[in-house]
Amino acid sequence: MFGNWTFLSNHAHVLVCLARNPDIRSRKVAELVGITERQVFKLLADLEESGVIIRIREGRRNHYEFHFDHKLHHPLEEDKSVRDLLKMLLSAEELLSLGL
Repeated sequence: MFGNWTFLSNHAHVLVCLARNPDIRSRKVAELVGITERQVFKLLADLEESGVIIRIREGRRNHYEFHFDHKLHHPLEEDKSVRDLLKMLLSAEELLSLGL
């Protein structure tokens, strides 16, 4: 048991939620990650601004696409990509649905 901390950031948690369901609503992401919807909006903006995700507006909903080759930001993992992170965290079926 780790207590109140986790190995992954909320940015990574949000990314995993989007990868599992690119049409997921922010309210559901907030519920799954355990943060507020306002925090989800901030994290989505960070991911979009950095070029990790692309938000596509479809009517009143959003759909998300990914830049899988985008490198991770921290110097300790700068040789790894979003693809590498998702390959570590998603099931084979989930990866297949993303074309990975």
